[in-house]
Amino acid sequence: MEKRGKLELTWVGKYQDEKLEPRILIEDITKSYGDSDTENMLIHGDNLLALKALENDYVGKIKCVYIDPPYNTGNAFEHYDDDLEHSIWLDMLYKRIQIIHSLLSEEGSLWISIDSTEGHYLKVMCDEIFGRSNFVSDITYEKSNVTGLGQGGAIFNTGEKILVYKKLVDCLEKCLIYGHIRRFAD
Repeated sequence: MEKRGKLELTWVGKYQDEKLEPRILIEDITKSYGDSDTENMLIHGDNLLALKALENDYVGKIKCVYIDPPYNTGNAFEHYDDDLEHSIWLDMLYKRIQIIHSLLSEEGSLWISIDSTEGHYLKVMCDEIFGRSNFVSDITYEKSNVTGLGQGGAIFNTGEKILVYKKLVDCLEKCLIYGHIRRFAD
């Protein structure tokens, strides 16, 4: 593992580059919907390969990205594995968030849904990639299908959160963003 000389989150394999072939996106008209004159896209496929394909034309041009990664809770889902070894999960997210960071415009933002299983590690990772000063908010909300105390009085997590980061944030802009979040929550 490479030593960088700064406070950072580390794991086995963090600095091993994955060689990916350049990809191109091909439109499937059968899956198209809405106004064809917009620049919006819904991409079906492996998200790392899709992000790599977007790098060709969209570095520094994306205004907003929302991701809902696997929470790594150990649950089984039909389309993805939610029970990865911790360092594999970290590595998977790190590669994708680095590319997303490069795709964001200067005023762009990243919104990430997560719970407490890996949320604290994800926050430290994003602080490293975006810089701590570009952290905007940790929006916590209560899941609607869970109650506060479990059987026998055991406490369990009833909330999830959305981490919000901006590519570049100055003090005035940060204050405005917090104001919008407060109004949205009211």
